[in-house]
Amino acid sequence: MLDIGPMQYRKFGKTGFETSVLGFGAMRLPMIDRTTVDRDRAVPLLLRAYEQGINYFDTGKWYCGGDSERTLGEAIKSMDRSRIRVSTKYAMGKPTASDLREKFETSLDTMNLDYVDYYHLWGISWKSFETELSIPGGPLEEFIKLKDEGLVRHLSFSFHSKPGDIPKLVDTGIFETMLCQYNLLDRSNEAGMTYAAAKGLGVAIMGPVGGGRLGSPSEVVSQLLEGQRRVSSPEIALRFVLSNLQVSIALSGMSTLEQLEENLATAERAEPLTDEELDKIALSVRENQRMMDLYCTGCKYCEPCPENVNISEVFRCMNYYQVWDLKAFAKQQYAQIGSSEWLKGKRADACIECGTCEDQCPQIIPITEQLKECHRVLGS
Repeated sequence: MLDIGPMQYRKFGKTGFETSVLGFGAMRLPMIDRTTVDRDRAVPLLLRAYEQGINYFDTGKWYCGGDSERTLGEAIKSMDRSRIRVSTKYAMGKPTASDLREKFETSLDTMNLDYVDYYHLWGISWKSFETELSIPGGPLEEFIKLKDEGLVRHLSFSFHSKPGDIPKLVDTGIFETMLCQYNLLDRSNEAGMTYAAAKGLGVAIMGPVGGGRLGSPSEVVSQLLEGQRRVSSPEIALRFVLSNLQVSIALSGMSTLEQLEENLATAERAEPLTDEELDKIALSVRENQRMMDLYCTGCKYCEPCPENVNISEVFRCMNYYQVWDLKAFAKQQYAQIGSSEWLKGKRADACIECGTCEDQCPQIIPITEQLKECHRVLGS
């Protein structure tokens, strides 16, 4: 018997399924090392989510060093398969029909499943859809065949490209659900989400806490709603996303029981933020963005740096530290510059003070001095 509390559910577009507003993103499961999930912690975590009414589990072939799908499959053995929905993704290596088929069958075998509910073309843009996926005899044709064969119940796409691409992808008529980034720091996909929902697609959100940014303690974020009880950064971030009724489900990558319980408590609240509360948040975000732009607009005219210093990312980290009070996140992000494929280049201490960047800066920022200060603050 499921120990289901007052979890909230919403229609997932026209898929005929009501999904829990909180979904489990299995990208940040607890790890033993870079390629091995800690089963003793991860499986009970997934089962606790299921017991509390979460019915949507999202994974990907490459998550957790390639071990996420297998771990989720082990947890699903103890679940009622008919009551949950499983999502995974195709990440293009060689954009061919055989590549898609091989990757899908490997995912199915790894999870020990007979079918996948939602299969995503991962991180596509309109350009990749037209030039790589839609070629005659290519991946898109094989993608559609998976549904025709009953191996996939619903065709989906995940999105990291220009917001204007969303309506184009929706209008192909191929997809039944979509997954995109949306949070109180980044509302750029909002119009596309509204369009997709109006066309009957289920809208799932990744990064409701800003890819970890809003998971860090922040006095600024916790005080966005003046006059109310103090709330944590993750709570206000998740409530903001769920207040948008175009959103069917917010995926959260959770690695501890404490994170799960906090998110469950937020997701179980029936009342959304009021229009007045949303207006207060929007005003605060705009003001903070103005303050960030005074420091650095992120135009990147200062780059490339002859020494490969990732100047714009260094300053972005400093903005999170100074403006948003996301100190822990800012330091973590700064430490990853140069050690992550997503954050290339070098940290501020690689600057040799050549002054090339300052000659290009339209805001006349004393970049070399600021870089010293950034490294002093963020590198400590």
